[in-house]
Amino acid sequence: MSGKTEAGAKAPWLNPKWANLLGRFLALVIVFAFFAFLVQDGKFYTLRNLENILRQSCVYATAGLGMTMVIIGAGIDLSAGSLIALSVVVVATVLNLNLAGPDGQPHPFTELHPALAPIVAVLAGTLAATLAGLANGMMIVGLRLTPFIVTLGSMGMIRGLAKGIGHERDIYPPNETWISHLMDPTLSRLHRPWWILPIGVWILIGGVIVASLLLRYTRLGRHIFAVGSNEETARLCGVSVGRTKLFIYTASGFFCGVAGLMQFSYIGGIGQPTTAVMYELFVIAAVIIGGASFTGGEGSILGTIIGALTITILYTGGQQMGWPKWVQEMVIGGIIIAAVALDRWRHRQTV
Repeated sequence: MSGKTEAGAKAPWLNPKWANLLGRFLALVIVFAFFAFLVQDGKFYTLRNLENILRQSCVYATAGLGMTMVIIGAGIDLSAGSLIALSVVVVATVLNLNLAGPDGQPHPFTELHPALAPIVAVLAGTLAATLAGLANGMMIVGLRLTPFIVTLGSMGMIRGLAKGIGHERDIYPPNETWISHLMDPTLSRLHRPWWILPIGVWILIGGVIVASLLLRYTRLGRHIFAVGSNEETARLCGVSVGRTKLFIYTASGFFCGVAGLMQFSYIGGIGQPTTAVMYELFVIAAVIIGGASFTGGEGSILGTIIGALTITILYTGGQQMGWPKWVQEMVIGGIIIAAVALDRWRHRQTV
């Protein structure tokens, strides 16, 4: 026993979990080096492009925090892109409200209450996505339907709701607020603000810390892994499987709502009902590339961040090399299949 302990102390990287994570990170480095070498004139590794990669990956990574919990719990959420769009539209709708002013005439909410309006918009957008995520969980638990079927249906329902709220048109708030500047570049500017990174990146970092602590050090986190590993065994051990599932889908909705705030800023501060189409593919890909297993019981927040960066680098690099969009989509789809195949092979090797 002591020999094993000493060996583990000497070589912690031999732990399968850390070895798997290191492999994902090396793959990220290889993908980055590939585009850094092939994109002409060193444009790929300029400070401006690196910051764009960081900003673009924020939306996928933030939504991926909740998706990581869902997939660890042996579920799936195909409505992620629609949840992001719902948050975007609700934020824009609140900022576009007209309220009666002191003169009895309608005035923009952002003019009457410039400090309160963006706060209400943030709360409304995040709450809308969170409640939609809770509805997904209630249908999965209450109706005992498979997550794939429920979220496939809700993907269309939530997207339709977003279009209905916006009357199938883009919403243009009359005034800019600080929400529109969450993803503004900072590193590539000559005069950098004191916070150095875009505010959206700091929000992501905060989410990473909270989600990591929850999964690693709380009873709820252990329950999520237990449900994903073996639902029946978890139930026999006293785990409230239904409540755990309700939490992970609600958490997925919440993090998609926060990602919607970033998306709202990234697309220029407008409420676009058709935004984030196919984002569920990118978010799920980020989680799977990061080492999570579709069979449940396995995954990490850090791995999801690595996966989100990998997806964004592939997308950005493909654009700069002139790849058609259909080629980019085929490459990302192929990588998902390869990641799942690798996961299956790795599990067979350990049996």
